[in-house]
Amino acid sequence: MFSSIAPLARLNPFYAPHLQLVQDGVRKRPEPAEAPTTRRSLAAAAAAEEYSCEYGSLKFYALCGFGGVLSCGLTHTAVVPLDLVKCRMQVDPQKYKSIFNGFSVTVKEDGVRGLAKGWAPTFIGYSMQGLCKFGFYEVFKILYGNMLGEENAYLWRTSLYLAASASAEFFADIALAPMEAAKVRIQTQPGYANTLRQALPKMFGEEGIWAFYKGVAPLWMRQIPYTMMKFACFERTVEALYKYVVPKPRSECSKAEQLVVTFIAGYIAGVFCAIVSHPADSVVSVLNKEKGSSASQVLVRLGFRGKETNKTPFIHVFWVKCMGGGYACLGGGPLASHTSCGLWFCSTGVWKGLFARIIMIGTLTALQWFIYDSVKVYFRLPRPPPPEMPESLKKKLGLTE
Repeated sequence: MFSSIAPLARLNPFYAPHLQLVQDGVRKRPEPAEAPTTRRSLAAAAAAEEYSCEYGSLKFYALCGFGGVLSCGLTHTAVVPLDLVKCRMQVDPQKYKSIFNGFSVTVKEDGVRGLAKGWAPTFIGYSMQGLCKFGFYEVFKILYGNMLGEENAYLWRTSLYLAASASAEFFADIALAPMEAAKVRIQTQPGYANTLRQALPKMFGEEGIWAFYKGVAPLWMRQIPYTMMKFACFERTVEALYKYVVPKPRSECSKAEQLVVTFIAGYIAGVFCAIVSHPADSVVSVLNKEKGSSASQVLVRLGFRGKETNKTPFIHVFWVKCMGGGYACLGGGPLASHTSCGLWFCSTGVWKGLFARIIMIGTLTALQWFIYDSVKVYFRLPRPPPPEMPESLKKKLGLTE
């Protein structure tokens, strides 16, 4: 009777695919004469020897969160100089015209040490964000996978990655928002504050607790699409690399080879992340610098069209097509019809500093995944292989006899 319970349990609609402790080297092909009890004991012994904890256990989640702290905190702190120049290009494009010009002006005015402004809130804020982002991603991926069931979790795995990462980032941004606000003030407002200890009480005294969380909505706008792209693109890129590029299965690759694949997939994901999240990143930079502005006001002022004319100030850059066939300028003044202008959806306003952000985010994302996966390897955490179609689904599709 009891021997039939396990197969029935696997067929229930809440059973998750590939969310179990069956990894490279754990499942061995038994000898024909091997008894079921012997097979189970050997598998358990192999699992205990290979991994330090069970997949989905509290220890597993805690170590994943620790990996997130290291991957996000260290990498974001390492690129503080590039992030500082990028933020200044976004809030003062007339002064900081390019990456190299931005570095030159910053060093000339503040010295080499000026490039490290904002490192403390960056390290603290992004460490907290990494803890929630990677830790909760594992939680939600397992939770949503169990809810979908084995076959649906495979068929809808991209949606699973998107939903799990979006849920995790929602909480991660709440943890990040106060330090991100302080970082932007330190980096983009000369003379406001040079350290985190100076910035925090000054911000609280001027605007109260709202000073630390007024940027959380734009952070969600920036970080949730970014994180969804980061995780979903990474997962599917890893799957594609092992399927079409790597000449052997992952189980036959060394740990070093697997980490190289992780780095490449992370960089590819990072480029797409930068493009998707950059407009909201520009809004966050300007919003945290100014008092009394809303995200929508900043977005309209920056605009979606970057072409300037002699008659139109830079802020007159948000154009929409009118019913009469002309175009109307919505940014910075009364509506004005412009029949000779084309309809654009991108702007030097919200896209200023994109090249710097692609370099920064591409490198960051690749390093984050590399560090995170290295932590899993070091602590011998379960690392699920690229997903494969369940046998039950293969039978339904007639792919097996």
